[in-house]
Amino acid sequence: MEETLAGKYGKYFSLMSSLSNAAPVIDATNVFQEANYGTRKIMDEMIAENILPGTRLENVENFKAFNDAVKGGKRGLILMEHYSNMDLPALFFQLVRYKESWGKELADRIVAIAGMKLNEEEPMVRALAEAFTRVVIYPSRSLKAVEDKNVPEDVKEAEKKRSRAINLAAMHAMDDCKRRGQAILVFPSGTRYRPGKPETKRGLREIDSYLRMFDIMILITINGNCLRINPASPNDMLSDLVCKDIIIHTASPVINCKEFRNGVLNSLPEDDPDPKQKVVDKIMEFFDKQHDEIEKIRAKEIADCQ
Repeated sequence: MEETLAGKYGKYFSLMSSLSNAAPVIDATNVFQEANYGTRKIMDEMIAENILPGTRLENVENFKAFNDAVKGGKRGLILMEHYSNMDLPALFFQLVRYKESWGKELADRIVAIAGMKLNEEEPMVRALAEAFTRVVIYPSRSLKAVEDKNVPEDVKEAEKKRSRAINLAAMHAMDDCKRRGQAILVFPSGTRYRPGKPETKRGLREIDSYLRMFDIMILITINGNCLRINPASPNDMLSDLVCKDIIIHTASPVINCKEFRNGVLNSLPEDDPDPKQKVVDKIMEFFDKQHDEIEKIRAKEIADCQ
């Protein structure tokens, strides 16, 4: 029987609270946050308990080629599907433990882009998120939620100012990361996919801007997950359901960002109303195709084990 995250791992919460040192409020001075390896150890234990045999990296040569290119000076971007708050921990778990040294090397390079909600809403979610180095942003969806509220205009204006300051600082932090040879990881959907809500799987048009800032990218799909959104309380991350599963992270070939973007733009009519969104839509189409191909393989593996 599936248990909630709080129900199964509540035993760790007091320890994680004592180890946590991430900022509970985000501003322009603290958008870059280094990994907390104390909480990382606990995350690794959770992953280890719930992955099944067959969990692996697929298209390993593409992960390695990406790492080699970034190591050689290319500005690298990782775009990844997003199903659960275990997506990033599971990827790191697999990379760090890969049999060749480049796996840990790549993991050590990755800096994730994270929404400020992970820091500000729930102390235990913050403790989980801080296990990984990240640049914190003020997502456009969060700002829209404020704009839609029935609050005074001066409150809305103050929040807009705050969002601009945070995101400008985040841009500078990403520039610093690139100069240090780090790779930036972004979830293009900006949120976890919720079954029955296709809008949560639509790529954000802002992702087009990332393609203009980087030289190369890989697209990583995720088949299987050991943490699933609880339909009874989809907005409560601590109510997510823990389960055992085969998890496969699959990397696309290394893609030249400029060539990819120009290829999509050149295929559009001159009067296309939203070319940036079309670029991102093409990325999401690639995700769907790669995901479906791997899921056929994974489904057969699961059936053979039963």
